Amino acid sequence: MEPLVCFPDPPPTAVIEVLDRGGYPWRAINRPEQAESDEPEDGWSGAVISAIDDPTGAMLLCRQIRKREVPLAPVVVVVRSSQLGALELREDLFDDLCLDPVNPDELTARLTHLFWRTGRGLSPDLLEHGPLVLNLETYQAAVSGRVLDLTYMEYELLRFLAGRPGKVFTRETLLSRVWGYEYYGGARTVDVHVRRLRAKLGEEHAHLIQTVRSVGYRFGQTTWTP
Repeated sequence: MEPLVCFPDPPPTAVIEVLDRGGYPWRAINRPEQAESDEPEDGWSGAVISAIDDPTGAMLLCRQIRKREVPLAPVVVVVRSSQLGALELREDLFDDLCLDPVNPDELTARLTHLFWRTGRGLSPDLLEHGPLVLNLETYQAAVSGRVLDLTYMEYELLRFLAGRPGKVFTRETLLSRVWGYEYYGGARTVDVHVRRLRAKLGEEHAHLIQTVRSVGYRFGQTTWTP
């Protein structure tokens, strides 16, 4: 999935929360001309533009990306209620809007609907299990909306287990399937990574990775044995 372009840099905290929780890749810019200079090779997938602090720059950016040969869509604008009057007769510059303070659930629903309406198949490839969401395209993971700071192998181990909930794997199997057949590390490597994953998931969600005594580990159980 191509990234969303966001304005300004950094975007409002609630916008960042929604995008990270939903697994949407994004890049932030501070000047309208950056939408062209910083555009990825495959283009932007859409835009979330805040007009709260810089309404002039926000509208310039909207006009720029909608007047191009192939107009960018979808475009969501975040405004204060006092700024609504300034949007009259400018409805062609955006697809939807959200009022400040942003309600994360509302913005999530609006983005989901807009991507569905455009029919461009831009919903990220996600692996979801209760509070845990893994974005298989961006290698990001979040639990209850909190983005996890995982190493590559921690992510790969979590992805492997989460993709096979309830199935028990020995440490040796995990070593060969996650680390690869040519990896010469011992079973302790798995234990160390599981311990780190549980710590990063937090006490409330550490049970997502369960220890099966004398066997190995499985994912998705409601209880676990330390």
